[in-house]
Amino acid sequence: MNVTIFKSKLYGIVNAPSSKSYAHRYLIAAMLAKQKCLIENVTDCDDVIATLNNAKNFNMGYKKDSNCIELFPLNNKLEEIIFECNESGSTLRFFIPVALALFDKVTFKGTKKLFSRGIDVYKQIAIKQNIKFFEKEDEITFIGKLHADNFIIPGNISSQYVTGLLFAMSILKNNSTLTIIPPIESMPYIDITLDVLSQFNIFFSRNENTFSLNDNSFYLSKNYFVEGDYSNAAFLDAFNYLNCNVKILNLKQNSLQGDKIYQEYFSKINKGNCIIDIKNCIDLGPVLFSFSSLKYGATFINTKRLQIKESNRILAMKEELIKVGSNVIIKENEVIVTPIKKDISNNICFNSHNDHRIVMALSLFSTLFDIKINGCEAVKKSYPNFFNDLVKLGAVINYDK
Repeated sequence: MNVTIFKSKLYGIVNAPSSKSYAHRYLIAAMLAKQKCLIENVTDCDDVIATLNNAKNFNMGYKKDSNCIELFPLNNKLEEIIFECNESGSTLRFFIPVALALFDKVTFKGTKKLFSRGIDVYKQIAIKQNIKFFEKEDEITFIGKLHADNFIIPGNISSQYVTGLLFAMSILKNNSTLTIIPPIESMPYIDITLDVLSQFNIFFSRNENTFSLNDNSFYLSKNYFVEGDYSNAAFLDAFNYLNCNVKILNLKQNSLQGDKIYQEYFSKINKGNCIIDIKNCIDLGPVLFSFSSLKYGATFINTKRLQIKESNRILAMKEELIKVGSNVIIKENEVIVTPIKKDISNNICFNSHNDHRIVMALSLFSTLFDIKINGCEAVKKSYPNFFNDLVKLGAVINYDK
């Protein structure tokens, strides 16, 4: 589906969607607790649905009522354990070590694109523990169980591996440790995992870069409320620096989310001549690139991991920003974005690269031009109501199949 957003200035009040990062973790913790649990304020996006739909593998059922999800234990026995992950990297990487801790044989399925993003850390652990695995382009089957160990993984790759192993350590029979080799990137996401686990009465001790489970930890669930998402709020708040007036509700001021730093980064970019480190907020890359091109440009460092997201976000943003006269200079772990040419004619046609964050980042250009974005349905991955919210704020939007 394609969307045309006509040049407009946005005004009004909107609720930030709920945090996808917190929702994933609450759902998985509730499945492992195997107790009745209510999770409120869950945005019904594709990634969260992918995680939720695997509750059956833990003998858990669920009911959905508006934005509330109630999980409860079942008494079913599955002949095969298959995790359907679709395109959700979080679902895949969070569940693999958990499933290996519980099941003798388990299969994970998803898109070819999902598996191309890699799960090498888990393959290395499987080899070390004599767990066999058999791969296809869009699935992998593991045979053998994960046992307690002193896990050691690099910290300069996805923090999703850390989260998956912390969940697995919480249910392994014997004590394990997890050591993360510095430098550690995306630490705020690890903090979110530890926060959710502590809310379920699972506590980890940390000694420098090594984590171990406290002896008195056992799962206890209650009711939970998912806070608003700073990652997606960034796309809305960016309009406020582009002569719009948008008030965003449902954001926790003392949140652990690392992406709340967007507020500081927008201010720096708005002043010009700045260097922005996105090591701990890699998902902000596309919106920061778009925003800086609309302002004075900027230099971004620690950008390498943008290449292994839903798209290669560096190349994707370069391809799109060229259309509005911005130059994107790519170095090994650095990206330089120059300002756009603001005398570009209307009817700019962008491509989504099937990436939700690319779509939302490109929407900022509707403050200057009429724009068209092909493949706009990609926003369903994290923020399915994005365009509806823009309309509430005054945008004029047409859809074309």
